[in-house]
Amino acid sequence: MEERIVVEQKKQLYEAVDRMAKRLTGMADFIFDHPETDGNEVQAAALLTDFLKENGFVVEMGCGGLPTAFRGVYENRPQGVWGKGRIPRIGILCEYDALENLGHGCGHHMQGPSCLGAALAVKEVLKSLPYDLVVYGTPAEETFGGKVNMIKAGCFEDIDVALMMHGAPDTCTDKKCLAMSEYEVVYVGKKAHAAIAPEQGRSAFDALLLAFQGVEFLREHVREDVRMHYTVKELPGPANVVPGRAVGKFILRSFSRDYLDSLQDRFYNIINGAAMMSGVEAQIKVIQSLDNKVPVFALNDLVMKNAAEAGIPDLKPPREKTGSTDFGNVMHKLPGCCLRVQFVPSGTASHSMEYIQAGKTEAAHNCVIYGAKALAGTAWDLIADPALIPQIEEEFARNRKEFG
Repeated sequence: MEERIVVEQKKQLYEAVDRMAKRLTGMADFIFDHPETDGNEVQAAALLTDFLKENGFVVEMGCGGLPTAFRGVYENRPQGVWGKGRIPRIGILCEYDALENLGHGCGHHMQGPSCLGAALAVKEVLKSLPYDLVVYGTPAEETFGGKVNMIKAGCFEDIDVALMMHGAPDTCTDKKCLAMSEYEVVYVGKKAHAAIAPEQGRSAFDALLLAFQGVEFLREHVREDVRMHYTVKELPGPANVVPGRAVGKFILRSFSRDYLDSLQDRFYNIINGAAMMSGVEAQIKVIQSLDNKVPVFALNDLVMKNAAEAGIPDLKPPREKTGSTDFGNVMHKLPGCCLRVQFVPSGTASHSMEYIQAGKTEAAHNCVIYGAKALAGTAWDLIADPALIPQIEEEFARNRKEFG
């Protein structure tokens, strides 16, 4: 397509976002002022889905068995073009959950409005080509990882690529992220008075301390990308009583889900060995399993190209160090990219009061609008150039083998 036409249509996309700007930032402010957590994001989901319905999207609630998860679909089928070749299916995912006892200290209040702005701009401007826009609302990222439940229920199988945006200290994409396995371990022993009859007791807390030490010994004999954390989840009780119960939380991470899975038996041996040495019983529960992102660098580059075209300043290289997210489970199965848009100073930690203080600032409002423009431009490219999605899928298949 001629460069002149590309520039003109993207200009129209940006103008469409600008016309919605007050509505989009108003929704972000509302979600910020009414923080909801852990799959209970009722007001946020209603606000976003009402906006989608108002603008011609067919909306389904309760995706993946989660009451506040949703799927909004718009199918463009221009007469005379429909049926000629592959129809691009563009997925745009958003989060809107807050942090318990903190509020929107991660910037999720900006995601829904920004992502909806991108989808509606494409719908309004791009009329001549066939495509599907699928907006997924994904709750509880900060707690149990709603996308994991949604994947198990078959969500995201109807899209070719998954796009997201996220407020951040720097405007960039991620090179990868850490897979994570989270465990709760309960040791059950026998209580006894520690002074009068310690021989009658079997200390569950001894087992937990031995397990902590075992993880430290394991740390030397794993790949350098592995991270292992642990903590005491429940206090064991007074010092003069042999603890009959001890509960610990363990988190193991790696840039490879496959490698992390290979460590599970070794971790279980530590937990069960500590129980054996202490004469207690061990109960292991998997709390959460998050996959690593499989990067598609061509898609990252496309998103950043559109960030530049949208006028976002101070673009940075992809992040090398990242945490874990349920978006990794999506990107483990299909190509995806999350654009991070700066709204706080570089180096600011997320899940912080600094994020809270910046949540309704001009920078936050700009973040919403910039993100919408960049994602809209990316979607436009994926729809308009039929070679892009197959190329992205080919790279994903190659990288899936390397980053599994």
